[in-house]
Amino acid sequence: MTQTAPMSAMKSRMEEASKMKDEDKLYKRDGVLYSTILSPPETLDKLKDLQVREDDLLLVAYPKCGFNWMVAVLRKIMNASTGKNEAPPERSPLVEFLPPDAQQKLAEAPSQRLLGTHLHPDNMPASFFTKKPKILVVFRNPKDTLVSYFHFMNKNPVLPSAEPWDKFFSEFMAGEVPWGSYFDHALAWEKRLDDPNVMIVTYEDLKQNLSEGVKKVAEFFNFPLSEEQIRSIAGESTFSVMLENSQKSHGGFGQVFFRKGEVGDWKNHFTKDQSKQMDELFKNKLAGTKLGARLKYDLYCQ
Repeated sequence: MTQTAPMSAMKSRMEEASKMKDEDKLYKRDGVLYSTILSPPETLDKLKDLQVREDDLLLVAYPKCGFNWMVAVLRKIMNASTGKNEAPPERSPLVEFLPPDAQQKLAEAPSQRLLGTHLHPDNMPASFFTKKPKILVVFRNPKDTLVSYFHFMNKNPVLPSAEPWDKFFSEFMAGEVPWGSYFDHALAWEKRLDDPNVMIVTYEDLKQNLSEGVKKVAEFFNFPLSEEQIRSIAGESTFSVMLENSQKSHGGFGQVFFRKGEVGDWKNHFTKDQSKQMDELFKNKLAGTKLGARLKYDLYCQ
């Protein structure tokens, strides 16, 4: 869940959520939990008809895998390549947050559009694949994703509290969290790794060498950038810089969307038994897969 500009729409939704009981903040649709306020049934019904364009930039990430970070990076890449410095739109690029009237406005918006989603590929608008746009997918190691998701739900009034930790750990492992199972998402994208219109990057690789990540992403979307522009974008897009500027970019909600951005913070939360449980689940679901190898689980989760 992400916002990168004036926060008026999100503010009103959070005020609405503050009056709701936790048990009313989520509902299940086709076996997946969604936010009652952010993604009500009428929004998801309308979303089926969303028509993407071949020149759209599509950004996909399971929640808390670096979506907000990459939105900022992509906007900088777009601005640098065009020589413009356009302010981001007020609404989040997450299409499942756009009510029907906003989806209509999106349909009338000029190209080139930046669209994003946390949705599982099977639940995305069909045009995401039939129109053949380029899709950037961001993944993060599952242990840090779980920890970040836990803290995010506890700070975001639109979602129910995730406390206590042990309860949320079990729910995450079972896929009983908003947007569904991390591992179901990963396996779905594993099947599309050979699609030339799909590029998968990992949070950890971006943290390790952001300049190289910016370069690869720009090339994937056919944005010509100079080495100086790449260095500049990378320097402006480190987590520490974004955290420092979050008050300006996200207003009072900066503390909701940004926390530590660390690799390995899971070690401060997981018990030994929970770590073993995740190891076993990863082994059963992703061991031997191309995406599993890219996540470098043995390096970041042992």
